[in-house]
Amino acid sequence: MATVLTLAGDGIGPEIMTQAVEVLKAVNNTFALDISLESGLLGGAAIDAAGQPLPPETLDKARAADAVLLGAVGGPKWDSIERSIRPERGLLKIRSELGLFANLRVAKLYPQLAGASSIKPEIISGLDLLIVRELTGGIYFGEPRGIRTLDNGEQQGYNTMVYSTSEIERIGKVAFDLAQTRAKALGRPAKVCSVDKANVLEVTELWKQTMTELQQQHYTDVALSHMYADNACMQLIKNPKQFDVMVTGNMFGDILSDEAAMLTGSIGMLPSASLDAEGKGMYEPCHGSAPDIAGQDLANPLATILSVAMMLRYTFKQEEAAASIESAVSAVLDDGLRTADILDTSDSALKKVGCREMGEAVLAKLV
Repeated sequence: MATVLTLAGDGIGPEIMTQAVEVLKAVNNTFALDISLESGLLGGAAIDAAGQPLPPETLDKARAADAVLLGAVGGPKWDSIERSIRPERGLLKIRSELGLFANLRVAKLYPQLAGASSIKPEIISGLDLLIVRELTGGIYFGEPRGIRTLDNGEQQGYNTMVYSTSEIERIGKVAFDLAQTRAKALGRPAKVCSVDKANVLEVTELWKQTMTELQQQHYTDVALSHMYADNACMQLIKNPKQFDVMVTGNMFGDILSDEAAMLTGSIGMLPSASLDAEGKGMYEPCHGSAPDIAGQDLANPLATILSVAMMLRYTFKQEEAAASIESAVSAVLDDGLRTADILDTSDSALKKVGCREMGEAVLAKLV
């Protein structure tokens, strides 16, 4: 029997997790997946209950589980506490402790939501790209870091951006392998765009060099291009369909994946996977905890539900079950149901629904 650990977290986390778990239970029964569920605390909820954002019990459960499903962490309630024990530190720590170095974020436009995007439909129609972000290195984890007082009494904040060849090769292999898989499935040439700032940062000069050597040695069937991070931001808006797989470091990936989310109409539609070397992963929506709407039944649960589909696909290798969830989401959108974040108010045929009703609608399509 496989085990999934659910970490609802903070803000809208418990609401979206409730809907995602019901969907997981349904496909578990339908496809006889033999998955059991456990729950744990992470983030602000863990601070309130145990005084730390990642209690040892939660980490032990996460290590023992086959996959982790996360809601969201953080909120203004914990902004004033010591930085080292804020909710986000728990998220960074669990990623690091589990070795979840590869973050996958799919930016796929459902045709029903073309009107919800702020980009012209002809630019984003048919969009389906994958951003592969290195998740356990770079400036978010580099040492030394901190805030220090200089000799003149002025304070100075500092961080270190660092990558080794092995770290770059590891994430590069994930990107190239997925490009090959996507090319085969979609019937088109495989291509990867590596994003860096090699013109000003030595660490990404090594990144570019290593990606080039990896492609030349092992992936000659995959077309490799390079793009500076600032230009990549612009090109995602100007011509996003030029990309298939993008691979980049932690900080640039953080920025680019959130930008790509808005191409799809809402960050509430974007699932993600964070994988270790063996395919074990933590799955979560790309949006945050949205404390301003927490408890009001306004959240969009679709990104979390689609994260369940990614979990079934990448960790459990259950493609049919994953596809059934994605088809159910598409069918619900066909029916015109929309949470507030994806509602086109100019279309009177659409129906505004809350988090619970959206989740129940997806569930009904699965039964």
